[in-house]
Amino acid sequence: MSSPQHHSLAPQLALITVTAVWGSTFFLIKDLLDSVSPLDFLGVRFTIAALFMAAVFARRLRSASREVWKHGLLLGCVYASAQVAQTWGLAFTDASVSGFITGMYVVLTPLVLWMLFRTRILQTTWIAVFLATVGLAILSLRGVALGLGETITFLGAALYALHIVLLGRWSSGTDAVTLTSIQMISIAGISLAGALPGGITLPQTTGAWLSTLYMVFAAGILALLLQTWAQARMGATRAAIIMTTEPVFAAGFAVAFGGEALTWRLLLGGALILAAMQLAELAPRRKPPRIHGGRPATPHGATPTGALTSQSTIQPSELHSQLD
Repeated sequence: MSSPQHHSLAPQLALITVTAVWGSTFFLIKDLLDSVSPLDFLGVRFTIAALFMAAVFARRLRSASREVWKHGLLLGCVYASAQVAQTWGLAFTDASVSGFITGMYVVLTPLVLWMLFRTRILQTTWIAVFLATVGLAILSLRGVALGLGETITFLGAALYALHIVLLGRWSSGTDAVTLTSIQMISIAGISLAGALPGGITLPQTTGAWLSTLYMVFAAGILALLLQTWAQARMGATRAAIIMTTEPVFAAGFAVAFGGEALTWRLLLGGALILAAMQLAELAPRRKPPRIHGGRPATPHGATPTGALTSQSTIQPSELHSQLD
């Protein structure tokens, strides 16, 4: 039987795996976008992923409840809108600035939690958020002026934060495979809608197709599945802080495989982000308040936010996922 410590560590490792996979795609996408436009790439990538999941998990999709379909479609719409905003904004700003502004979801996630659910955030969490933000700035920021590209990219970061919060609320008690499949269908629909007006250009070489398929199965299906599973078992702000390791992995892969130099920015920025993760993990945990009948005062279906709010993390005794 798995120990409580195992259940606590597994979601963190799953999210770290997600960010490592995402980080490995940057130098691949950089080459791929020389021949395929960003919106075409998103449309092709997510359509292949959606068709694959719809075919493999058709029985699960047919038996999913109306509520799960509603949640999955809305989550996919939010995520796809964030992807489009980030891609569109990248056309008007530097990649390093885009990376930093996108990473601001670590700050926006607790704000969205407070605005939507009045979730109180502990002081130690804000310190962790601050450390992660400074680490992101050191890693990627080399001057910024607020313009159209920065504004659009910031909108994308806000949408990523909203996706993290809603996924944490709606993934608890829901089959991760089913919810991921529905999200992917929704993401594909939005991505295709953005790509179709100018016509869709497909990858032209074997190498481009291999990169696209890696993005489909590793950075798309596997990553979203692991994120959905992990966020059912940890708080949204904690998840956002862990996910700030993406630029650390991106820089590491760029150094190892992309010919880039190991700089003080990578070392210091990465150290601050890792310190933020450690602080979030060691933050004090408090028991949730009790109300009528001894039930915790959380909204129905809400995922407790663990070390990052005034509520304690509750690990379900049965994990409704094929990943266990």
